[in-house]
Amino acid sequence: MNADFDAVVVGAGVIGLAVARQLALSGQIVLVLEVAARAGAETSSRNSEVIHAGIHYATGSLKARLCVQGRKSLYDFCAAHGVETRRLGKLIVATSPEEEGKLRSIASVARDNGVDDLAWMSQADVARIEPEVRCARALFSPSTGIVDAAGFMLALQGEAEAHGAMFAFNTAFQQARKLDGVFIVNASGRSGETSELTSRALVNCAGHGAHDVAAKIKGYPLEKRPPRYLAKGSYCGVSGISPFKHLIYPVPVPGALGIHATLDLAGAVRLGPDIQWTDAVEYSMSPGLPEKFKTAVEAYWPGVRD
Repeated sequence: MNADFDAVVVGAGVIGLAVARQLALSGQIVLVLEVAARAGAETSSRNSEVIHAGIHYATGSLKARLCVQGRKSLYDFCAAHGVETRRLGKLIVATSPEEEGKLRSIASVARDNGVDDLAWMSQADVARIEPEVRCARALFSPSTGIVDAAGFMLALQGEAEAHGAMFAFNTAFQQARKLDGVFIVNASGRSGETSELTSRALVNCAGHGAHDVAAKIKGYPLEKRPPRYLAKGSYCGVSGISPFKHLIYPVPVPGALGIHATLDLAGAVRLGPDIQWTDAVEYSMSPGLPEKFKTAVEAYWPGVRD
């Protein structure tokens, strides 16, 4: 059975864009279905824009290997495509003897992961480069940085389109079934019109909607769907001139990296994220967040104000 496309990619977030680009570069005929009006409108536009070094992940895990490899590749890709990045560097700060012990464990894991550029800093060292930060000791990661996430996604989309990939925005994946080795895919537009197309491959990059997409693929085994856990993180902006030149992170807490201070490319500071487990994808802000965040960062930033 002939197919309309070599591959249909469901979802035009950063993962779907990267997949579509790679498939198009290999000469395949690609169609990307995206329910939103533009690429990266949902999860991919709600992130800290931090390029992580690969410090915290379990040694030997895919996360550890791909973060170290991906960090290098991301800097290279952005440099080649005119996407702005800045290697600001990150301080992981310990404010107590107990946290200093945790820092030593973090340094050991990072070294095993291939992150070989971490440097220890004393209280005096930190005070010289970040006078607003209070700590007993810190680890400095010079390869941690920030990226223009929107620019990165536009570069992926542009290169995919330049190699023939097609994007159908405002188009929702409805269902798929396989016949004679080819996927028959049904999709619908915003006004309700439906269409049917065929593809040799179907790639599920629907982010938080990936479980729902998998459930709509006839014959897809339920046991292959992983459990779905939703954790929401909120941020608070800091007004005024930034007191920091680097990213400032506390010692991680269970399940998260703690309330940290990140900078964007315009130099603005935001604090967060916290972590809230939820049963649904929704973006409401909980009451009392500024007070919660202020209390959390006072340990390493005593000068924080209301």
